[in-house]
Amino acid sequence: MPDPYDLVVLGTGSGASTAAHKCAAAGWRVAVVDSRPYGGTCALRGCDPKKVLVGAEHLVDWGRRMAGHGVDAPPSIDWADLMAFKRTFTEPVPDKREAAFKKKGIDTLHGRARLVAPDALVVDGEDGERRLTFEHLLVATGAEPAPLPFDGAEHVATSTDFLDLDALPEHVVFVGGGYVSMEFAHVVARTAARATVVHRGERPLEAFDPDLVDRLAAHTCEIGVDLRLGTSVVGVERHGDGFRVTTETTGGERWTVDADLVVHGAGRVPALADLDLEAAGVESSKRGVTVDDHLRSVSNPRVWAAGDAADSGGPPLTPVAAHESHVVASNLLKGPHRTPNHDGVPSVAFTGPPLARVGLTEAEADARGLDIEVHTGDTTDWYTYRRVRAEVACYKVLTAGDRVVGAHLLGPGAGELVNVFALAIRHGVSARALRETIWAYPTHASDVPYMV
Repeated sequence: MPDPYDLVVLGTGSGASTAAHKCAAAGWRVAVVDSRPYGGTCALRGCDPKKVLVGAEHLVDWGRRMAGHGVDAPPSIDWADLMAFKRTFTEPVPDKREAAFKKKGIDTLHGRARLVAPDALVVDGEDGERRLTFEHLLVATGAEPAPLPFDGAEHVATSTDFLDLDALPEHVVFVGGGYVSMEFAHVVARTAARATVVHRGERPLEAFDPDLVDRLAAHTCEIGVDLRLGTSVVGVERHGDGFRVTTETTGGERWTVDADLVVHGAGRVPALADLDLEAAGVESSKRGVTVDDHLRSVSNPRVWAAGDAADSGGPPLTPVAAHESHVVASNLLKGPHRTPNHDGVPSVAFTGPPLARVGLTEAEADARGLDIEVHTGDTTDWYTYRRVRAEVACYKVLTAGDRVVGAHLLGPGAGELVNVFALAIRHGVSARALRETIWAYPTHASDVPYMV
């Protein structure tokens, strides 16, 4: 006989947990299902472990910049010790997350879920199949690496593999020029290893301001990363103890590079392929489950989606997934009334130094017909950056009248400073208010009045 639930949640990460807990607290019978260790991408395979590596990279870089200016013998990265430190954060997560679910009376299932009817699914677990029926289903399965369109793709490691390396190979080639490739390439550059990034576009980190990206790309090359732009990987094959990567430029020129490891950094797609959404009449697009303004499936009213699994119009970021899980929970418990707010969501590429954005780019503002003023400048000679001997630092802030509509930052502290502008955009804090605020000094935030 099928096991009936008020709510079944697919996934155990940021897009899943809030809705599961809130509905269970309201007395609903809830189950969560995951085929991987509990915790989701961010806590286990993404943001959190990555930031441990990035923290070490930033420390080494700061020490290097300060050498001869009061700091001797800059630190170096011991990869094995760094991985051991990283695991102190990731290894406890699955058990703690599962225990938290159980404490709330939520049933925890391990296995792959596949839909078999508009109100039913089967979980294929170690103990065989278990059929569940549901009044409501939340799809919060996150994202997975996009399929690679070349021969030898099976030889390419994932970012998860990279984050679990016991030893760092001598030469790592990254496919694609997005967050994963650029962040990890900067980490590799601060070790004795070499990094090559192969990106088919003319500019990496394409979602960020092009002028600041150009500055970061130049700096990336200066620190020793081989950044190959306008170039696509067309094949990967075994070669000796490593791999041979064949690439082709936009002009048709081919070249090869030998690597000890090849890593996928060419984007992610919603992890929906094995759910058999069609069996439940659930429409989807390449961006996820097709949902209405309340995050409810447009084709099956029992089904909801959040985070990277939802085609909600929001950026694929962990805080967005958590926010959308709150929205789904509220709509489940009170009826459809709440919509997600994706205004003023900041995003950071944790390169060395970080690159951050929130709000609109110049092109996006122009497309909306906004009459904007662009405030921009190089800040490497400002006290905040000169005291840490920053080699590249700049900003671009867009205002429309007295409203901040976009902010783009490159330099030490950018990942924290962008939150000030996120607050201004999301809650309507005026440019005048930012200028008139008395900020703690000397801090990165104390530079804000001079940027608007």
